[in-house]
Amino acid sequence: MSRFSRQVILPGFGPEAQSKLKKAKVLVIGAGGLGCPNILYLAAAGIGNIAIMDGDTVSESNLNRQVIFGEAEIGINKAEAAAHYLKSKYSDIQIHTIPEFISPSNAVSWISQYDIIVDGSDNFATRYLVNDTCVLLGKPLVFAAIYQNEGQVAIFNAYKYAINYRDLYPEPPKENDIPNCSETGVLGVLPGIIGTIQAAETIKFLTGYGNNLVDKMLYYNLLTQQTYQIELSKNENTMSLIPESPEELASRNYAFFCDAEEGVSWNDALRELKNNPQHILIDVREPHETPKLLGYKYFSMPVSNSYEISSEIEKAESIFLFCQSGIRSLRMARDLKKKFIGKNIYSILGGIESPESPLN
Repeated sequence: MSRFSRQVILPGFGPEAQSKLKKAKVLVIGAGGLGCPNILYLAAAGIGNIAIMDGDTVSESNLNRQVIFGEAEIGINKAEAAAHYLKSKYSDIQIHTIPEFISPSNAVSWISQYDIIVDGSDNFATRYLVNDTCVLLGKPLVFAAIYQNEGQVAIFNAYKYAINYRDLYPEPPKENDIPNCSETGVLGVLPGIIGTIQAAETIKFLTGYGNNLVDKMLYYNLLTQQTYQIELSKNENTMSLIPESPEELASRNYAFFCDAEEGVSWNDALRELKNNPQHILIDVREPHETPKLLGYKYFSMPVSNSYEISSEIEKAESIFLFCQSGIRSLRMARDLKKKFIGKNIYSILGGIESPESPLN
């Protein structure tokens, strides 16, 4: 008996739908609270080729909702830990690991390889980047988001000129206007519920089984257990906001178009560092990440070890942080500002991949 026998015998599903799942190639962006249930159920359903993309590492605070991981995985890259878990369960599907964050420079190359994209990210910069790339490449996007006790799920870009994320939100809010779950809290079951619905919509879309959420948004409230759907409308003015080419997309600075007050350009940061020896430069990437910033003095403080505060940080007048694309350094800048009230702490716009970077 096949491990898929219980779903194959469903009326309207059958061997044909199972065959479609086996042939499908799905990219899951983010192996966090939303990504984990997606990964578990897509693999269990028999998706033949699953890629897991995440540059973050597992931390103890993740364990209440990121159910693939346990204490033994703390400090390990999330994509690699999730892939290892799936490979130990299933030998009949292909699992690919992409242990890096999505960025304007790599989004097209990765997303272009897959049939459908599942967005499990938790920040606006990534959501807009993934949306714009999917529109540019004509890839369906299964979207989900949570906030406190509420969640939402939709399928964007299912066909040419279909609804996309920008039709709802043409421009992003300021990053400080909408806190994430690390600031507002979340019960672990909520991303589990929403991520599972997201996986169900992916399976339904790939197989044509049932009615799906194309051009619709489903809303769920954990406190009341109420759900409702709305029909989404096209905003014709938003297409001008989508990059017209991979080159234009790669040149955009998605990490900081949310008007983050902590952002500073490479030119300004390097000028300040040159003029004041009490300012310091810190690379928050993991030790294995490249390229290295040669020719400049800087300290290394990976995000995974950010709790280890050095004396240089405590003594510095101003701190300039950089990473690969600017997302992690922004998060760390905000975390450090909470610890060092009044200290000038900045995140360098666009990171190493910025056109202004000394390496470019």
